[in-house]
Amino acid sequence: QVQLVESGGGLVQPGGSLRLSCAASGRIFSLYVMGWYRQAPGKQRELVAAITSGGSTNYADSVKGRFTISRDNAKNRVYLQMNSLKPEDTAVYYCNAAYGSSWWGQGTQVTVSS
Repeated sequence: QVQLVESGGGLVQPGGSLRLSCAASGRIFSLYVMGWYRQAPGKQRELVAAITSGGSTNYADSVKGRFTISRDNAKNRVYLQMNSLKPEDTAVYYCNAAYGSSWWGQGTQVTVSS
């Protein structure tokens, strides 16, 4: 069982930045594929960014050039740096870990509004 705890969400003005953090349990964190997903009201959950155990990354087209995913295996953490935020980025952001099975955090709200 893997436990994931997100933090760093909040209210930010358009053009602003936020950094999300996800703390994971487990002694083999470095082997997990870690991802950030988001779900806006009335919409399906979608992949925002993912990072493999080897450090390869992929991003949704809508966030390329604005968001950066990274991981610190020594701290069992994955981060999502979000810059140039737009109102359409407003959603609950979820951390996901995958290694055979898949685990989810409880989510953190990000609201982009003036």
